Formats: sequence, C-alpha cells, structure tokens
Amino acid sequence: MRRSLAGTVVSVLAAATAVVVVPFTAAGSTPTPAAAEAYTWRNVPVGGGGFVPGIVFNPTEKNLIYARTDIGGAYRWEQTSQSWTPLLDWVGADRWGYNGVVSIATDPVQTNRVYAAVGMYTNGWDPNNGAILRSADKGATWQATELPFKNGGNMPGRGMGERLAVDPNRNSIVYYGAEGGNGLWRSTDHGVTWARVTAFPNVGNYRADPSDLNGYNGQNQGLTFVSFDKSTGTSGSTTQTIYVGVADKQNPVYRSTDGGVTWARIPGQPTGYLAHKGVVDPVGGHLYIATSDTGGPYDGGKGDVWKFTRSTGAWTRISPVPSTSADAYFGYSGLTIDRQRPNTLLVATQVSWWPDAIFFRSTDGGATWTRIWEFSNYPERSRRYTMDISSVPWLTFGVNPAPPEDSPKLGWMNESVEIDPHDSNRMMYGTGATIYGTTDLTRWDTGGQFTLRPMVRGLEETAVLDLISPPSGAPLISALGDVGGFRHTDLDTIPSMLFTQPVFTSTTSLDYAESKPAVLVRAGNFTDADRPNDSHVAFSTDGGATWFQGTEPSGVNLGGTVAAAADGSRFVWAPGDAGQRVVHSVGFGNSWAASTGIPANATVESDRVDSTRFYGFSGGRFYLSTDGGASFTPTAATGLPSTDVRFKALPGRAGELWLAGPGGLWRSTNAGTSFTRLDGVSASGNVGFGKAAPGRTNPAVFLYGTVNGQPGVHRSDDTGATWVRVNDDRHQYGNPTEALTGDPRVYGRVYLGTNGRGILVADRSGGEPPTTPPPTTPPPTTPPPTTPPPTTPPPTTPPPTTPPPSAGCAATYRVTGSWSGGFQAELVVRNAGSAPIAGWTLSWTFTDGQRIDQLWGGTHTQTGAAVSVRDTGWNGALAAGASTTAGFLGSWAGSNTPPAAITCTSR
Repeated sequence: MRRSLAGTVVSVLAAATAVVVVPFTAAGSTPTPAAAEAYTWRNVPVGGGGFVPGIVFNPTEKNLIYARTDIGGAYRWEQTSQSWTPLLDWVGADRWGYNGVVSIATDPVQTNRVYAAVGMYTNGWDPNNGAILRSADKGATWQATELPFKNGGNMPGRGMGERLAVDPNRNSIVYYGAEGGNGLWRSTDHGVTWARVTAFPNVGNYRADPSDLNGYNGQNQGLTFVSFDKSTGTSGSTTQTIYVGVADKQNPVYRSTDGGVTWARIPGQPTGYLAHKGVVDPVGGHLYIATSDTGGPYDGGKGDVWKFTRSTGAWTRISPVPSTSADAYFGYSGLTIDRQRPNTLLVATQVSWWPDAIFFRSTDGGATWTRIWEFSNYPERSRRYTMDISSVPWLTFGVNPAPPEDSPKLGWMNESVEIDPHDSNRMMYGTGATIYGTTDLTRWDTGGQFTLRPMVRGLEETAVLDLISPPSGAPLISALGDVGGFRHTDLDTIPSMLFTQPVFTSTTSLDYAESKPAVLVRAGNFTDADRPNDSHVAFSTDGGATWFQGTEPSGVNLGGTVAAAADGSRFVWAPGDAGQRVVHSVGFGNSWAASTGIPANATVESDRVDSTRFYGFSGGRFYLSTDGGASFTPTAATGLPSTDVRFKALPGRAGELWLAGPGGLWRSTNAGTSFTRLDGVSASGNVGFGKAAPGRTNPAVFLYGTVNGQPGVHRSDDTGATWVRVNDDRHQYGNPTEALTGDPRVYGRVYLGTNGRGILVADRSGGEPPTTPPPTTPPPTTPPPTTPPPTTPPPTTPPPTTPPPSAGCAATYRVTGSWSGGFQAELVVRNAGSAPIAGWTLSWTFTDGQRIDQLWGGTHTQTGAAVSVRDTGWNGALAAGASTTAGFLGSWAGSNTPPAAITCTSR
C-alpha cells in the first residue's frame, strides 16, 4: 500500500542535481471512488502524547506559530481558540513518511509562506525520499519538491535545528541543512527548486553509533542549524552573514559573510561538542550556540553555551554550569532569546532526567544566570514556577515520586524552548509528551512564580496500537505507544488518567469478553528489569475503570497480543518477545500454561460467540483452538498473505472471521477452515465492525484499504458486497493500519488509530438515518368506485377562513472548501411549511460550467449546466421545520460562482 512518490523532473540546477517537483494540495487530486459518503472527522482528545522537537514563532506576524512533530506532522497555532490546527492530514499511505517533520520555517517577509522539510527515516524503513513542502497560505495547501535523498524526522538528532531558514531580507532565498552527508541546499525561488551549495565544505561526521551503518543509529547527523544575521542585509538584498551548524565535534560552526558564495569555519570556535542550536541576536551582533556531547534527543551528558561576537570575532563561554564543573551531568539545547530584550536568554538542559529538567535564565547576555528551581534543604526544592495541568491531568503519569523528584515533571527532551518575539511574557517549549507554556514568564525576574500549563489543545501525537469499542460501558478503550492508553468515557474530553496498576510504557493489545463486556484484558511493554514485580498483562472487571495484574511466564518484556473468551472465563496470550510461546489461562491469569500446536509469537484472537474457540495466525497459516486455547490445529486455509496480517472475529456470528492483509480482504464463515477473497478489494491494512445499518442484522464492516482502486477508510453494510468510502483526500492521516473499529452502539461511527496523529472518530455528516425501514407493502390496487358521486349541491355556508396547512421546502447551497480545479459544497434542505413532506427534489443551473463528480445524501443527474438532486428515500420525509443535509465534490475551471437560485420541490 506504500507506493513510491511520483513526480516530474523539472530542472537541472547549478549543482547538477536533478530535483523532482510534485505539485499537490491538501485537498488532493486522486480519482474519487465510485461511491462515497460524507463524514465528519475529529480527534478523540488525549492532549499531546508525543515528542514536539520544534516550535517556531514568526518574527514579524504576532500569534503566527508553528509546531513540528517527529511522527505526527505539523501544526499551526490558532490564537482565538488557543489550539493547534493540523496541517498535514492530507498525507496518505503513499507518502506516509511526510508526517515526520525534521524542520519548519516561517517566512518573516511574506508571512503566509511556510516551509517544511519532511521524511521520517533515512534508512530503509521509509521507502520514499524526503521532500521540502511549501505553502503560500499558512499551511492550508501545499506543494512539494522531492529531494534526491531521505530526511529523518524521527531519527536521532531530530531536535537540533532549525535546519530550514528563510532569508529575512530576500525571502525568495531559503536554505536547508540536510542530514546523511547530503550537505547544504539552497532555493532562490521560494522553495520551488533546490540546488546543493557545492561551496559548503563540511557535510558532518557525527553518528550516534558508528557500528550501526545500516540501522537507526548509524546515520551521519549532517548539518544541525541554519541562522541568518538580518542586520547584515537590507530589504530586498541578500543577507550577507549566515551561520550553519555541523554535526562535527571539531568543526561545529561555519559562516558565510558574502551571502552564501563562500563558507569557512569560524576561527577560535569551541570544539568537543555538537551545536544543537544557533540563535542570532542581530541587535547586539552575537551568535549564541547551545552544545551537547550527543545529538539527542534522549541523551546528553556534557556541553556548554557559547557567545560569538561578530564585531570582535571573540568566543565567550557563558555556560550556566560549565562542562568542566563537577556539577555538570547534562548538555544544553532549547536555547532562545527575548527579541524584545535581546540580552535576555533562556536555555534548557540536554538531558537532565533526574530529578527534573533545568531551565536557566540570564538578563545580561549570559554573564549571570538563575535556575528555574534550586535545592533549598535537600531533598526539598524551591521553585520559580508553578504547574497547572488541570487541562491534561494524566501528565502525572499516575505516579507520586519521593522528593526531590516531582510529578508532573518540567519535561524531558526539551530541545525547543521559545520566547514569543512579540511578547516577553509568553514562552512555549516542547517535551517528550506535550507542549508547556506560560504567559507570565517575566515574573521569574521579579521574585514571583510564573505558571506553566499545557498549551497542546488540538495537537494529538500518539501512536495508536489497538482500539476496542465494547457494546456497553465506555465507548472506547485505547492502547497507545509511550503513554499506555486510556478509558475514554467522553469522546470530547481528555481522560483524567492513563492505565495504571500496572503502568505500561506501551499497550500493545486489548480485548473484551463479548457477552460480558465489563471484562477487559490488556498486554503491554516495559523493561522487566526496571519493574520486576509488575506483569505485562492486566485485567479489569469494571470496563477498564480499575485494573489488576496477573502472573506471567518468565522472560517477558513485550506485550504481544492477548484475547479474552466470549464469556470472560479464560484468556490466551502471545507475548511479543522472540521465541515466547503462546500461553492460556483459566481465570484472570493466576497461572499460565503453554498452548500446543501454534508457533511462538503468533497473533491471537477469540471467537465472539463460542467461548471455547480461539484463533491464531502466523506465517501465512491459520490456527484454530476448540478447547479454550489449550491446543491449536492449523486449518486447511490457503492463499493467505504471510505478513502484515490483522484479523478479527465478527460479533454475533460464531466462526465468522475477516482477515486483512496485502493483496486483499478475506472472509471465513467456518472458523477459518477456508477463506474467500472479496472482490474489489486489492489491499487492506485493517478491518473492524460496527452497528448494523437500519433494517439490517449484519454488523457494518469497516476497512482501511483499497477498494476499486481507491485507498482509504471504507464501510460496507452488506457483508462486503458494496462499499462506500468514508474519508476523503483531506483526511488520510499517513499510514493508520494498526487500529480500526466501528462502534456497536452508533451506526456509521468508526474509530481510526494513527501512527502519530492520535485517535480519530468519524460520524456520518447526516447523522444516523431512521431505524424504521420504509414500508414494503405495495399500495392498494382496489379500483376506484364506479358509482357516480352524489349530486347534492354544495352547502351555502362559506368555508372556514383558516387557510390549509402549507407545504413546501427550501434549500441553501454553500461552498465549504475549494482548491485548484475542485471544490466541496453543502446542500441543506428544510421543510419550510407547516405540514410534513414525503420527499424533495432540488434543481439549479451552474453559471461557470461546474460539474458534480461525487454526491452523497441524494441521487443526482446533470445535463450540461442543469442539475437535479433527489432525496435517497430515508432522508426524504421531513416534518415541519425539520432539515437534512446532502453534499458533493465538484470540479471547476476559471470561476466557481454559486448558482443564483436553488429550487426545492416537495412531494
């Protein structure tokens, strides 16, 4: 399902490097499916949950702020709602690595322009090369230039930077400092085309693990930052002084003083560490760098802060705790200056895990510093801050450590610490779990305490590993990487606490007992040596409100998959450690016995009706147990894929299974003895089930896969005979294959787990249709009476003056989104009369040659410019004052003027 990014070579640049330009917008341009249905997508909020390595304030437009994540795309701050808007949800499975953002740059001249360097891995995990994305509308739509190498948004060193920078005087010039030994790149046309700067002399040489040349830790971390000194240029002319950081401990900083024509190592510079950050003060003529002994983001034991003065060429070490001190056990990153008062600096440790992160502040250019906390009477600490996490209460992680440790912590991996250039009181910084911020920072300097709060609303970065939606209790239970998982009692509220008793680093598998849905089981990861008294499997009998742990076989560190019998009487568990055997338990894991006949590390599931049946899959073979998981037997099923397989048993149907994997979608109605491949589905990543459609008894089937050539999320109400796509090209979310389920209580509702964009829930835009099906009895065939009507003359009394009830309908037409060559429109039909109507038909005439490509909530015909839309049946009957909604995707060229009038005819 991950296809190579296609494009066209448009230019051979001065450096003789061919660069591919791939134009597209957030709306996408892929063919629409034969059938689709309008859905509304939103996050089930968690509040962060992942690493935010970069926060970038626009230096000239107030409140224009961007954040980048390592696996969850990029975001833009919305000041009015105090929330973040995701900008890369259009990224699909063919470009899933674009959700790794290694750098972001906002244009200080034309502030609508923004750039992002994207690509997740520099090794073979990401099949595509990296790209530079560019937007001229603050990230609403994007175009891309594909690079001839990979980017590493989720690789070691990703917190350094920013590696992208826009010339503040001549903003058509943009620089990118690449990883992987690929050097310095420059664009002179607002990021459309790029050429390597062949005069730049050093591509870097630092590798986290030089012995791992083909793995995750072996990449050359390349160039670390690009920074301009605006004072060395004038508006419209090229800035002359440019600084570039290099991942080379002996040569960490280079400079050009002639607008990028020539480059040289700055004389007298400090050596021995990597420059994570390079911040220019153009007012004072200084460059500040923060250094550490590793590229991070998880480690760092030594480092310094240095100040370079351009006018004298002098380097001054201004470290709050110098690397030569016996008290130095951390490096430095997260460096920022107050643009309103450039002598005011803030820098963070890289990394001070114990007892907490440390921030240092100077108001005299680094001559003296104060700490955000200090030991008063060990182990007690005095603090210049307070923390209010009431909006994201789980940030305590359910622990209450002994002093000097605290919960919540100030954070970890604090590589991006940024003071608002327009407001000295506002500061934001990223952590491994959230964004914290304050709006009263200067209280630090006056002896008061400033308040830190999560500033993460709308930014959802969890990697979702499993989801279940039981038929009663909380509507959703989640299994998440890094933060364990949650019981979601309200789909619009951040949960108060993650799973505890025990806490898993990552929950890998969830299940519930179909006939006793309050019985839950979860399995997860943590290092056994760190918590030898905790188990990697836990149980709940109250729908996940509280948990207790079972026992476990020896040697387990990874959760694997776990399954609960339909009646909750027994469980089967396949731990994830290589070679660990599948085990089963009667009761809640008081003891486990090895299951026979099934390979180690198989994927296990339970039948949703028969409590004695369990299923397994491994290496292309399907396995069946009819004795509660004690023994398994391979079935005769053939033709199944061997890897990347996910399968589930259908609720309410004993022995019915659906299996998703490369090459299609398969269904079994005989407990896996044989499978039939469904027509029209060429690939699938996951499958799930939800409430049956009105008038049907079979559950709705949800699929993440490719149906009739169209990738996406699809729903079938008729056991896979037909499908409708329920997402669109603006809502693709990268590669969300790990978790998918419908809701057994709400028809049409689907939950989608993503790898970095959190949990999504989608509902039909028109709501749930009526549950009463239309009558099937034909109208009476009795012929009219042959007796002539009576000839009695009409009464002479005048009729009542009360008018008869009026009937009729009205409609509105609204364009809800528009992009180059395409648009989306909404039709709202309302019964404007005082009597019910049985159906409606809309008609209008386009004035600019628009065409309807795909319509939902109705059926349509179009002849030239004339359009007619009729209700679908279930949404035709409208009581007085009631309304319904339809919508469509259309195409246009030149103009997209709405129709002058919409005619609504009722019947």
